[in-house]
Amino acid sequence: MNTESNNPLQPGIMSNNLIQALIDNYRQNHLTAINTALGIQDAHSIWFDLPKLKNFIAKIEEEAAKVNPDTSAEDLGIRFYYATYPKQENWSVMDSHPVPVEYAGRHTLVMIPTVKKTNETGELIDFDFNPFKTNGENSNLALNARNFTPSGNVDGNGGPFGDDTGLGENNGQLTPPKNPAGELY
Repeated sequence: MNTESNNPLQPGIMSNNLIQALIDNYRQNHLTAINTALGIQDAHSIWFDLPKLKNFIAKIEEEAAKVNPDTSAEDLGIRFYYATYPKQENWSVMDSHPVPVEYAGRHTLVMIPTVKKTNETGELIDFDFNPFKTNGENSNLALNARNFTPSGNVDGNGGPFGDDTGLGENNGQLTPPKNPAGELY
């Protein structure tokens, strides 16, 4: 195997040189700019244990099947949103999601389920979805979270979230503040 190339025909396989180049690009550009602009030492990685990831995937499959039993694994995915924890003075927003206060102001990821659905022009799109909000239509898993409320009305003030129950995952370990021991890149 040529370690200098990344063969897109082999999912899950990347050359170490490409991995290092991508990580270095982030650290030398984005991370440096963030740290300088915000005056912090932001996180450069996040770690999730395998059982947490497997449980999240199983929960996506389970909840999607409850809403629409015809939903296949190929229809489902996970979108990773870049996110930032609130500042320490606003930490009370985290009361329902226990995360160490040392994470205040640092980068994180939020994982949200997606489902393939044809949009109004016939294009197959991976839509964010909340299996707990189906708008009363079992065949309609997808909610266009940025533009529509569950009733389909445009909402610029709160989005489609209703009672604030959603399927998402965020609670991983950030480095820093976690010790980077064990990181290869």
